[in-house]
Amino acid sequence: MKLRNLELKDAPFMLEWMQDISVVEYMHINFAKKKIDDCESFIEESKCDKNNFHMAIVNDKDEYMGTVSLKRITDSNAEFAIVVRKCAMGKGYSKYGMKKIMKYGFDKIGLDYIYWCVLPDNKRAVRFYDKNGCQRVKPPEIRGGGYT
Repeated sequence: MKLRNLELKDAPFMLEWMQDISVVEYMHINFAKKKIDDCESFIEESKCDKNNFHMAIVNDKDEYMGTVSLKRITDSNAEFAIVVRKCAMGKGYSKYGMKKIMKYGFDKIGLDYIYWCVLPDNKRAVRFYDKNGCQRVKPPEIRGGGYT
């Protein structure tokens, strides 16, 4: 597995997870309304987005498994986000993507901290973050709390 830039060929796989309620049920965006054009636009826009950094997590055959992101990047921090296709869950793609993008954020961008927000009802995400050594905090600059 590896990280690479998002490519237009990823759009159908991206739409797959967007249409899977078991993947998106706790997300704040109504992905069920998204179409292939939305995925393609996101991929194209990600190429020149200065405030957000999105990468594809791919398998050894270069097939898209998910997206890992640093969003709302400032001089000192960024929000972490990740989503993988259902077929990629439990196979190490999320852990790999998280470790690689965090290393990039700290080593290449020079961030002081990376945070993410997850609904407490999202048990799968909470278990993932807990299992991977993430610390629960409620810093004042993150409404509703989060992880860092």
